Amino acid sequence: MIVKNEEAVIKHCLRAIKSIVDEIIIVDTGSTDRTKEIINTFTDLIFDFEWIDDFSAARNFSFSKATKDYILWLDADDVIDEKNVEKLLKLKQTLTYDVDAVSMDYHLAFDASGNPSFSSRRNRLVKRENQFKWYGFVHEYLEVGGNILHSDIGITHKKEKVHSDRNLQIYEKALESGKKFSPRDQYYYANECKDHGMYAKAIEWYQTFLNSEKGWVEDNIEACGRTADCYIFLQRWRDAIKSCIHSFAYDTPRGENCCRLGFIYLQQNNIPQAISWYKLATVIEPPETKSPFINRACYTWLPHLQLCLCYSKLDDFHKAKEHNDIAASFVPNNPHVKHNQEFLSSILQ
Repeated sequence: MIVKNEEAVIKHCLRAIKSIVDEIIIVDTGSTDRTKEIINTFTDLIFDFEWIDDFSAARNFSFSKATKDYILWLDADDVIDEKNVEKLLKLKQTLTYDVDAVSMDYHLAFDASGNPSFSSRRNRLVKRENQFKWYGFVHEYLEVGGNILHSDIGITHKKEKVHSDRNLQIYEKALESGKKFSPRDQYYYANECKDHGMYAKAIEWYQTFLNSEKGWVEDNIEACGRTADCYIFLQRWRDAIKSCIHSFAYDTPRGENCCRLGFIYLQQNNIPQAISWYKLATVIEPPETKSPFINRACYTWLPHLQLCLCYSKLDDFHKAKEHNDIAASFVPNNPHVKHNQEFLSSILQ
């Protein structure tokens, strides 16, 4: 792990992992709180690394300190529940040395019932002798190859820190120094601009990234959707529609962009168009084998919830109830679903 000022969360992660791993290696990049004091109760393998605005450099330094056959990497605000601790222990007993890496689910958001609604996949466990490296000074990635085992183990990200401008500042500093951005840097810099409400600049960098034609196809699709989000914030509806449609050039339609299109038309009170896109989202299969980033709500309850709203606007309350009931089958405790149930019950009675 690489850490800095994680006193609020580090103990939860280390408590879960201490029964699984044979060594715990922590690289501290400049903590000024009790982080190192807490870590000392779990391990004495703490190394200091002078921060140089480069996450990969810190990650690679941490990997260089490992001595066991495999390396498991985590962030300080990652949590492993009891069920997945058991899965990791079983993996440790059954893993064969021909496996070069193990991918795991990374749960980033949850619905009202506590089920993962947005997850990605990460190569979490890697064979040390392969000397896999980290790349990218921000939003770093671990480049792996060979025999990859796709497990059903899940790790939960429980971010408690307020979103900071740290990464944005690193990117801005790199630009000022004349650093040449790779397509991946362009994409993630655009994301930072979007997250900080700099929509015009985000659109500019998403376009730069897409125009390079060197991006990973899944990032291309995400860039189209995020560009549409920027246009939505700016209420530039036609440009938002074009951005969503552009994503179809890279692969078959995705539920996320169909829901975006439904939302765009709904904002303009074009209910028939909105219905058509939300209906398409209900029949699209999630791209399980293609994308590591899936917003499952867009393939399950969300389009049905929105269809309930659309049909209510058309005074077709039976159709509205039909779709709300389907949404309820996925998220029975969702407050919007419950509100609709009460409203439609009174109307239909």
